[in-house]
Amino acid sequence: MIGIIAGTGYYDLPGLLRSEERSVETEYGSASLRTGLWHSSPVAFVPRHGGDHSIPPAAINYRANVHALADLGVDAIFAVNVVGSMIPERGPGSFVLVDDFLEFTTGRASTFFDSPGEVRHTDVTEAYDPELRSVLRRAAAMEGVDLEVSATYVCTNGPRFETPAEIRMYAAMGAGVVGMTGYPEVALAREAGLPYASVAVVSNVAAGMGDGAISHEEIWDMLEGTKDPLFRLLGRAVQLRSTGEC
Repeated sequence: MIGIIAGTGYYDLPGLLRSEERSVETEYGSASLRTGLWHSSPVAFVPRHGGDHSIPPAAINYRANVHALADLGVDAIFAVNVVGSMIPERGPGSFVLVDDFLEFTTGRASTFFDSPGEVRHTDVTEAYDPELRSVLRRAAAMEGVDLEVSATYVCTNGPRFETPAEIRMYAAMGAGVVGMTGYPEVALAREAGLPYASVAVVSNVAAGMGDGAISHEEIWDMLEGTKDPLFRLLGRAVQLRSTGEC
């Protein structure tokens, strides 16, 4: 089974067969997800913010979501993260393959190993699985989807957007895209031994790099236009991963 976790604007999988709403109880709380067949493959789909976008980034129960996927027997996770872009040539509507991260969150439960006697140091040299990234690159080529193949994701706490000064700092540190939900999800997947890869969807240019304020209306309109290529990319990646053609 393949896990798909998606954020703002993506609350269901088009064409999901045998769809079943599930509430999975874990030791970290419950996770709401949907299982079914997508492109002839069993999948478990998690809308991070809930189906009605009611859960802010810092309040998402990342541990429950990842643990629930592991409990269901998921063996790989494709994630979608909506981002602001600091890459001049990658504006709204672009797709970016994440290969590293910077973390600037506060107060999030970010490990499964936080009890006395359970200390474990997890290697994140390649937090984003190279094989899954290769699958996504191949899927993009097959579907004719333009995909930037390398970028560092910086995760901020939200729900506010970043300031222009913060964006200048992140860009100077090597970040290419900025979002609010990529961490601790990626680290938890690594701790759980689940291969994980993320496609970042650019909804806007980062603060101070464009003209004027960031508009929620423009973001929603932009995301609506990305659904067809994004789901073609993910659908092909699910097929390739499921059939071992990678």
